[in-house]
Amino acid sequence: MGKRSAVRRIRNAEFDTQAYFEDEAQVSNTGLYAIDGGWSPEDEPKGRQPNTKNKQPPPRDQSYTKNVKPRSEGQAQLMKAIDEHHLVCALGPAGTGKTYLAITKAVEALQKGEVGRIVLARPAVEAGEQIGFLPGAMEDKMAPYLRPLYDALSDRLSPKQLKEMLAEGVIEIAPIGFMRGRTLNNAFVVVDEAQNCTYTQLKMLLTRLGWHSTMVVTGDPAQSDLLPELSGLRDIADKLESNPEIAVVRLQAADVVRHPLVAQMLNTL
Repeated sequence: MGKRSAVRRIRNAEFDTQAYFEDEAQVSNTGLYAIDGGWSPEDEPKGRQPNTKNKQPPPRDQSYTKNVKPRSEGQAQLMKAIDEHHLVCALGPAGTGKTYLAITKAVEALQKGEVGRIVLARPAVEAGEQIGFLPGAMEDKMAPYLRPLYDALSDRLSPKQLKEMLAEGVIEIAPIGFMRGRTLNNAFVVVDEAQNCTYTQLKMLLTRLGWHSTMVVTGDPAQSDLLPELSGLRDIADKLESNPEIAVVRLQAADVVRHPLVAQMLNTL
């Protein structure tokens, strides 16, 4: 805008000078500060790189994609069984990788588009002690029991991906008590710590299997927190083993991938 045009607009009351100067005063009084950690050519000699000592790299979303390979003959048998069957029962002592391999195959199937969601189920049974009622929604109440499953998922998915999938229902937490009447289609279902389920509960869970779905049931009959006559995993596995369409994989102490002392203790305790 030219000088004559500005004078004409002021004379004709077309230019709000009062508002203009108030805005200008606000701008002039605004403090402008250099960003802490910024770089200036005067700060560094020529030929040297800017000082980035105090700068933090921007957060990035890691892929967390790993090629999981079996570390024992039993684990190789389990991975093959999951690839070839829609229903797999994985029985074995602690540390044999039952849960980890099941979660690995679930994430792999989801990423390949073979299933549309992952369903996690685990009985809410404490290991010998009661911690009382837990606050929060259903997911919050189930979180302590599903911690081992979350740990396995964290090895395969970034925290951002895991949070988004849980929020969108791509990864679903399904308490066993609320499973009756459901049909799980196009899903990869992982039932962990099944030794703490009764025969009736396991029968109900197994019959939830729908079209284009895979179910992996993991547990150790020797580690049940129920009374021996109440746990139904051993009986269920013995009856299903004769069905050629169902795989029952029994891992041994030789398949333990934790500290060598774990396998030794399993043979002595």
